[in-house]
Amino acid sequence: MNSENNHSFQEIFKSENDIPEEYKVPEIHQREYLLNGELVAWNGNVQEVYSPVCIRTENGLERKLLGSIPDIGPDEAMKVLDACVKAYDNGLGAWPTMSVEGRIKCMQKFVYVMIQQRDLVIKLLMWEIGKTLADSTKEFDRTVDYINQTIDALKDLDRESSRFQQAEGTIAQIRRAPLGVVLSMGPFNYPLNEIFTTLIPALIMGNTILFKLPKHGVLAHYPLLKAFKEAFPAGTVNTLYGKGSEIITPIMESGKVNVLAFIGSSKVANGLKKLHPKVNRLRAILSLDAKNAAIVTKHANLDVAVSECILGALSFNGQRCTALKLIFVQKEIAEEFTQKLTAAVSALKPGLPWEKDVKITPLPEVNKPPYLKECIEDALAKGAKVLNEHGGFTEESFVFPAVVYPVNSDMKLYHEEQFGPVIPVVPFEDIEEPIDYQVHASHGMQVSIFSEDAMEVSKLIDPFVNLVSRVNINCQAQRGPDVFPFTGRKDSAEGTLSVFDALRSFSIRSLVAAKITDSNKNLLNTIVRDHDSNFLSTDYIF
Repeated sequence: MNSENNHSFQEIFKSENDIPEEYKVPEIHQREYLLNGELVAWNGNVQEVYSPVCIRTENGLERKLLGSIPDIGPDEAMKVLDACVKAYDNGLGAWPTMSVEGRIKCMQKFVYVMIQQRDLVIKLLMWEIGKTLADSTKEFDRTVDYINQTIDALKDLDRESSRFQQAEGTIAQIRRAPLGVVLSMGPFNYPLNEIFTTLIPALIMGNTILFKLPKHGVLAHYPLLKAFKEAFPAGTVNTLYGKGSEIITPIMESGKVNVLAFIGSSKVANGLKKLHPKVNRLRAILSLDAKNAAIVTKHANLDVAVSECILGALSFNGQRCTALKLIFVQKEIAEEFTQKLTAAVSALKPGLPWEKDVKITPLPEVNKPPYLKECIEDALAKGAKVLNEHGGFTEESFVFPAVVYPVNSDMKLYHEEQFGPVIPVVPFEDIEEPIDYQVHASHGMQVSIFSEDAMEVSKLIDPFVNLVSRVNINCQAQRGPDVFPFTGRKDSAEGTLSVFDALRSFSIRSLVAAKITDSNKNLLNTIVRDHDSNFLSTDYIF
């Protein structure tokens, strides 16, 4: 690419004075963390937090300093764990023994306080991870909706459990009980929403939470610490900051963690599970790697396919586990499809997160631009081309999307999850080729099929439902709606998440049973009538 073509791209980053006043945030130097119901002062080492947004200075482009966070060590991390264990108290603590109605009221208070921090959290999401204003706003609002949906789902679940069952001379009440101490670790790409899709159901079911903040997007949680402190009993939620390799290892080795809720790579998840000394006591809820494929056949509506593939491959710069990371296109239509795809990518507006209609923004991971360059160069060396003008253009943290074609199985882009703005397109002749890819892939989250031929679609649905967890017809891969199950096969997931399923994933069925005798009937009726037990109850929550 010549310098003239790239000139407009070099104007993406601005000077400090060019940043609109309404989107500026003050530096936040966090010197406290949530421990046992208190915001404990921290006077030790800190980690500086830099934005993917670079600022033009006299010394060139420099990442914007956003602030700093505590860098606690193993000793402090174990104190945080002990507070969590103490609050659970083998299931005897205030939170796990609280009534469902009581826990719901605490969660409602949390949402009320959380909403008051909406504007600041949205700004921090933009600055910390480079997410657009529209997507940052959507993430916050969707998270609030998710919490409210979880509250409603728990009410429904409790209503179903608020009756006694009889069988073979035995009467019982079956409810769901908490599992214990939950270590919650989430990703940077949805540092609020994805983390809360495990943390919130785990919390509302009566578990105590050890919350490891993500590498990027950590400051966005700082305004919410007050909400956790005010809404829940002491020790119910405790926060961890610092290097995961240093503080998580002793926590897992202690054997005191009952549930690992982790969203990230399968390699890290496997390592964490192996650290636990009592593996049979550890339950894992995991959302891991994915290399979701799209299949565009000659019977597809190409305009629909291109539009959905753009959304699927490049929403938040392709930094989503549900992103479309490999596109198979039938050879007969490959030229027309790639022309339309290339034109659509070229029309995407690059810029800073708060700019109007911006679609492509800077990347938070420092090592991501060189990795993407390596993937593209590997493909070029093995016969592929970058089809779109400016494709792969890089300046500091910014990378413009590259449409790479034709990609084959010898290339990195065919196998590795790029997790960034590169769209590998694979031509195929026989429909068995993309099926064979999925059979041998180590991942199995989702697939998107683009075709208007009913017979063709039906013949693809049947094999793919046994290879991945969700088959999308003429639309992008995605997580929502949140009431639908979200999981994966192979190395992509363990456990199932949805508003409905997550409550079950973070709890266990427990029951109180007795023989049906007059004496036992009177006993149970007295307990229920006098409200002496939070578990044994027929109260109906409205």
